[in-house]
Amino acid sequence: MTATGAIEATGARDAPAGPWWWPRRRSAVLDVSLAAVSTVETAFEGLDFAHDTGLPTWAGLLLGLVVGPVLLLRRRWPVAVVLVSVAVTPAQMGALLGMIGLYSLAVSDVPRRVIGLLAGMAVAGTLVSSFFTIRQDVGGEPDFNPPTWFVLVMAVAVALVVTAPPVLWGLYVGARRRLVESLRERADGLERELSLLADRAEERAEWARNEERTRIAREMHDVVAHRVSLMVVHAAALQAVALKDPEKASRNAGLVGDMGRQALTELREMLGVLRTGEGSSGRSSAPVSDEPERLVAVASKAKAKAKAAGSGAGGPGVRSEVSVQVAEAGAGSGGSGGGAVRGGAAVVTAEPEGEGPSLAELGDLVGQSRAAGMVVELSVDGAAGEAGYPSGVEQTVYRVVQEALTNVHKHAPGAEVRVRLAHREGEVAVQVENGPSERGAAGVGLPSGGNGLVGMRERVTGLGGVFVSGATEAGGFRVSAVLPGR
Repeated sequence: MTATGAIEATGARDAPAGPWWWPRRRSAVLDVSLAAVSTVETAFEGLDFAHDTGLPTWAGLLLGLVVGPVLLLRRRWPVAVVLVSVAVTPAQMGALLGMIGLYSLAVSDVPRRVIGLLAGMAVAGTLVSSFFTIRQDVGGEPDFNPPTWFVLVMAVAVALVVTAPPVLWGLYVGARRRLVESLRERADGLERELSLLADRAEERAEWARNEERTRIAREMHDVVAHRVSLMVVHAAALQAVALKDPEKASRNAGLVGDMGRQALTELREMLGVLRTGEGSSGRSSAPVSDEPERLVAVASKAKAKAKAAGSGAGGPGVRSEVSVQVAEAGAGSGGSGGGAVRGGAAVVTAEPEGEGPSLAELGDLVGQSRAAGMVVELSVDGAAGEAGYPSGVEQTVYRVVQEALTNVHKHAPGAEVRVRLAHREGEVAVQVENGPSERGAAGVGLPSGGNGLVGMRERVTGLGGVFVSGATEAGGFRVSAVLPGR
């Protein structure tokens, strides 16, 4: 059973702890003082009780000395203090003990029904004792003979005056302390919750940084690895036929140059987006400009002209012209407009909506591998709907095929490859399967970081698709992906 000490302990957390059950030294000093006063009171009342009842004086004094110090237990066992005060009420002893005991009982965490029961017992004991005392005192007055109901009313008034104020005051103080304690617990809980939210926010920020680093690494891998792999394949072919077939060596040299320029262009685009993204974080208040969109449009035209030049005869010259156009577009945004470009570049992504690779470019992608000497078969089943697919889905399918072809260049030189694209109802599926590497086919020594399959899986599953990869029974390798069409 919890007494008031458990409540008062919360009111002075920084105060020095007291001995035994006292929460503070000040509380111990107060209770000792009250017990001393109560002991003196009960000692004198014990002497009067012994004189009135004819008991030995030492018996009355001993009773008072035993009853008075019980007040020391009011914080630990308030019920015991009230029971002792009720027990000595017929002897007209312990007025201070009874009032302090009732207050301590009401302010404690004792159930209300127990408080009501003990308070009723105290009122009944005080009422009976007061009734007989008042009637005896009134009976000794020959000139005053009041009726019995008057004596009863006076006894009830005395009983209520002695017991009601301590109980009501104790209930008020106890409720106030419990309210303060609940408010303090709520404040502590809010503080812990805020601390937890801060920790979670830090974890989310760290997770976001890791995700962004992973995304950037995946984009860099997809953009550069394929081009560089083809460059290495063409360079190896160039080295093999340099003396035997100068014309073919010249073509391979041109292809190496084209691949290198494409890789550099895509790398510059990626790094440019990252730099403008960093600039926008520190210049969020800068006015938003349409320069980034204009640059993206110019870059798109540059890509189109580069493709046309790659199929024609004047490839390098046209590429130089396109580079000049992009440079002029960038120069036009300089000066005072440069800040606006940085401020508005937050809307540009690694592969802007509608500007990244699409399913229509799969033929060009397969053609590049064929030009490198790979035997590739591309088949398309069905047709896309009128609305087509989201750009993210098309870019993911393109990247899966791109990475799968790159892996064939790395790990299975000379192998035949089959690329299948299937348009289904509500989804699009792609499969890239290669056979075993041809005997005697020499590898080009391309390094492998082991991130290609991981990147493909992350891209596909990030869009809610399914990705499967593994070796075939014929000794080749198969990569399959199914993505939702919406």
